[in-house]
Amino acid sequence: MSELKSFVAQAPASPEIAARFPDLHPPLEAAAAVAEANRCLYCFDAPCMQACPTHIDVPKFIKKIASGNLEGSARTILDANILGASCSRACPVDVLCEGACVMNHYNKKPIEIGRLQRFAMDSLHESGAPLPFKPGAETGKSVALIGAGPASLACAAELRRRGIRATIYDARALPGGLNTYGIAEYKLTLRASLEEIDLLSQLGVEFVPNTQIDEEKLKQLEETHDAVFLGIGLGTIHRLGVAGEGLQGVTNALDYIAGYKSGELTTAPERVAVIGAGNTAIDAANAAVRLGAKDVYMVYRRGPAQMSAFAFEYEHAKQEGVKFLWHVQPTKVDGLDKVETLEMAVYEAATDGSLVPTGETKVLPVDLVILSIGQGTHTEFLAGEHATVKLERGRVVIDRATGQTTNPKYFAGGDCTNGGREVVDAVADGKRAGIGIAAYLEVGVHAGGSYANA
Repeated sequence: MSELKSFVAQAPASPEIAARFPDLHPPLEAAAAVAEANRCLYCFDAPCMQACPTHIDVPKFIKKIASGNLEGSARTILDANILGASCSRACPVDVLCEGACVMNHYNKKPIEIGRLQRFAMDSLHESGAPLPFKPGAETGKSVALIGAGPASLACAAELRRRGIRATIYDARALPGGLNTYGIAEYKLTLRASLEEIDLLSQLGVEFVPNTQIDEEKLKQLEETHDAVFLGIGLGTIHRLGVAGEGLQGVTNALDYIAGYKSGELTTAPERVAVIGAGNTAIDAANAAVRLGAKDVYMVYRRGPAQMSAFAFEYEHAKQEGVKFLWHVQPTKVDGLDKVETLEMAVYEAATDGSLVPTGETKVLPVDLVILSIGQGTHTEFLAGEHATVKLERGRVVIDRATGQTTNPKYFAGGDCTNGGREVVDAVADGKRAGIGIAAYLEVGVHAGGSYANA
């Protein structure tokens, strides 16, 4: 628990940020949770369970809530997903478990699976109870995990349950990856992400922060560990490649979100433009509104039908007051010492879906430009003189069933292999890789640290 306190102590307690970013889906009260759990049909062939990438036994954990067995409910969740608490907040349940709920076929509101999962996990954390399983018997094997995001955390949990030592190296000061630094505060708080790290600490996972891995360091890790897991995520957000991009007042969405979550950023200027139309772009735009910006625009070169953000995220942004500019492409960021205007070329969509320039331009007065136009890869250290694993377009090539790369000693998962999906997909990748590594090391595939029946 001391390590948990160390992590949580680094989560700023800002009443202002808490007030501006209240829960998007507030936690259920106990009576409401039981009532909601009793709506569930407990389907034998539950489509919700199949829709979950980590295949949590949804009917089982909900039934335990209905019967008052909250510890057993949490155990059921954690058995499938060690990051069940963060996934309950950050998962797009509308298109996953709740989207698959059979209630939809009866024109009824789907069971609130996400909020019920959060209720069970919150109850475990609030009770102060330890993690409901222990590490497996030590095998003498060890694995180095690079990157402290969800894929590595899930992989480490599987390894420790099998008695394999797991050491996670990360370039940042705090573990958690995007859970800690890149998910909107109203979805997943910094504190909640860091509290969840304690589950891994209880299993004996070791964290080595502020450590950048290069070719030389990677070689050292390979020599001193029995296997290596790559959970390195993606690199920096792409630049626009236009004049004036280096002016003060141009940032990117991930840095912007990390800035306010850390407490370094507490206000926004009056006029903000967010370039892009993905879920992260929307999180940044909503944050600007909540931090006090009067006019927040999302600038996208295509139309609403082509945006990569989920439909419910788009609707949420409109409710927040974000304005959308369609079929415009930034061509210049202008200003003297800092950003003052954003120049854009106007396009129209042709019948074949292509974009045709109209010759018209627009100039938008802005004080801040936030880029969110996709992320690059940062796998260069894997493709040096002594290539470690096979890459395709900067992504690590793996066997999807085991997470193993073309180098049998290396495994990988998460965004560095799939180009950027959801937290729960990274967790699923990490689970598969943990089991795959255990098989590679000839350690029993079944977890040594089993759950008590509850």
